[in-house]
Amino acid sequence: MGLNITEIIPKKRIEWGELKSRSLAVDASQMLYQFISSIRQPDGTPLMDSEGRVTSHLVGLSSRIPNLIEKGLKLAFVFDGEPPKMKGVEKQRRDDRKKEAENKMGEAESDEESLKYAKQSARLNPQMIKEAKSLVEAFGLPVVQAPSEAEAQCAFMCKKRMVDFVSSTDYDVLLYGAPKMVRNLTLSKHRRFASGGYAEVYPELIELGWVLKGLGVTQKQLIMLGILVGTDYNPKGVKGIGPKKALEAVKNYEGKYDLMFRELGAVFDWKKIYDVFEKMPVEEKISLEWKPHDEDKIAHLLIDEHDFNEERVEKMLKKLKHSKRAEEKAREQKGLGDFV
Repeated sequence: MGLNITEIIPKKRIEWGELKSRSLAVDASQMLYQFISSIRQPDGTPLMDSEGRVTSHLVGLSSRIPNLIEKGLKLAFVFDGEPPKMKGVEKQRRDDRKKEAENKMGEAESDEESLKYAKQSARLNPQMIKEAKSLVEAFGLPVVQAPSEAEAQCAFMCKKRMVDFVSSTDYDVLLYGAPKMVRNLTLSKHRRFASGGYAEVYPELIELGWVLKGLGVTQKQLIMLGILVGTDYNPKGVKGIGPKKALEAVKNYEGKYDLMFRELGAVFDWKKIYDVFEKMPVEEKISLEWKPHDEDKIAHLLIDEHDFNEERVEKMLKKLKHSKRAEEKAREQKGLGDFV
């Protein structure tokens, strides 16, 4: 569901050039869900190959990855592992919503209505994840398997300076202690809302230091604030408490959190939720290596396995070649500059 604290978080608009040659840990599941929910036929049907297998996730990856590589970004994709037991309630809630959307999709009276419910019922299956990992690796990008939550793994990698930023749409990574996060890692310049309106989209940088200083809280208080508003482990949070009231509460009750949750009417064990953020298991022995892309593997997976248009794939591969030559030329010029 994501942490709903957008209105109180200080952000900075950045240009794509500021991310050139920088490394980012990407929450893979977030990106894949975005693709399978948005890349669909007008009636809501996902894109599929001749055998009826969904290909929306591969279409999205094969478009976005080359575009971001062309801009000089170094991506490392992090995949979710086993979710914490405390996430069971949220997982069930999501499953129920998807089933409800599936039922409504079957009763839809127009393509527009069918598309709306199709997006809400999007699901990732193990085969899609396996294919996504294979394609990411074929592009020469690191794949990291988190033991549990990818967001926690991304935050750990950033804290240890394995990467420069975490790329995520959710502020949960801040609760896990990610020093720097980038939102809106998409080439699209506009985002359409369910209401039909549009908003301008551009990359945003958020630094944990700015957040803590700007809000006047500690990291522990930030986690408490998140728990009050509602996380994946207590989706509804505390009734009647939004971001601003939560911020006021964690300051007023500093050091007296048992009292705070009790007086505000919490119906969950906040300590267990806090421990999830503090003690989430992560893989510490990681070696990130960016390699040249493998044209044969990319072509085989997309064209031979999933019936992608050969001309479009060849065009994409040429773009990758061009990006590689430009990168090599820039390195050569930098090397020559050392002797001037």
